[in-house]
Amino acid sequence: MDEQSSLLALFTSSFLAATLLPGGSEAVLFGVLTAYPELYWPALGLASVGNTMGGMSSYAIGLLLPDEKSLLKRLGGSTRGLIWVRKYGSPVLLLAWVPVIGDVLCVAAGWLRINWISTMLFMAVGKFARYWAIAAAISL
Repeated sequence: MDEQSSLLALFTSSFLAATLLPGGSEAVLFGVLTAYPELYWPALGLASVGNTMGGMSSYAIGLLLPDEKSLLKRLGGSTRGLIWVRKYGSPVLLLAWVPVIGDVLCVAAGWLRINWISTMLFMAVGKFARYWAIAAAISL
């Protein structure tokens, strides 16, 4: 696979890994950096952008859910998870990279109508840090 195709595969797998679909992009990042170590920063950037965009698609799904007040009336109160997300707000999206709970956090941020810009920024920082740690470990 050539460099451009490798980067496209990395972007695609990073995007899909951050959606509600199962999958992981770490193996693709490993493959790209092993085959093309000179693509360290482009690979890191594309993986981070793709994964953030995937997380924001989950955020958008949360926006499609009924607003918080109407859903809470139907449920008869709030839950501990909502209290936690409300308490920490968008900074909790630093953990959007964590398997399973990251998807829930992204959807919850949309459902709670947390500011999309701060959500995206915190999400991007957390996802970049995770990919950077993986890439640094690979290049040792």
